[in-house]
Amino acid sequence: MIKSMFASFFLLVLTVTTLTAGGYDIGDKATDFRLRNVDGTMVSMKDFPDAKGFIIIFTCNHCPYSVAYEDRKIALDKKYKPLGYPVIAINPNDPEVQPKDSFDEMVLRAKEKSFPFPYVIDEGQIIYPQYGATRTPHVFVLQRQGGDFIVRYIGAIDNNHGDADAADERYVEMAVDALIAGGKPPVEITKAIGCTIKTKK
Repeated sequence: MIKSMFASFFLLVLTVTTLTAGGYDIGDKATDFRLRNVDGTMVSMKDFPDAKGFIIIFTCNHCPYSVAYEDRKIALDKKYKPLGYPVIAINPNDPEVQPKDSFDEMVLRAKEKSFPFPYVIDEGQIIYPQYGATRTPHVFVLQRQGGDFIVRYIGAIDNNHGDADAADERYVEMAVDALIAGGKPPVEITKAIGCTIKTKK
């Protein structure tokens, strides 16, 4: 019994460590960025002085998982931006490896879908390793504390990429709702399901 409990605990620790290795963990302070948006402007978190936090989504054009979540990303922004938690979408892929994720293609996709949120490119692939993003999509929910933004949730948008209506664990909504209510996300880390980030390294 004790050996079984220890094995389960070790597996849990190993899983959580694997999911957050090489980037931010829950409770870490996220550094700001300055990235080019599809409208040609540069976007930073400091550009949102009234934000209570952010829904940072590493995503892209070509990945079918990212495409499947596009309407849900729009819905998240429309629901939570007025409540102080806007979406910022970051394309982490190297366009030389995946041309469909070039800046010009991002501009076209943003217009086609009428994205209401910034869709910025991680030129030089500097930001995604800091966060520890490994997939598209990969979400980081941040909460403002004073002048800092603290990581409160890492992982998937929900538990059904193929069918939004069938998702019965809407992790990002659960996390942001809890933060708005002054509480703690009931689930802090989940496994991001999607395409690998494209890099020459």
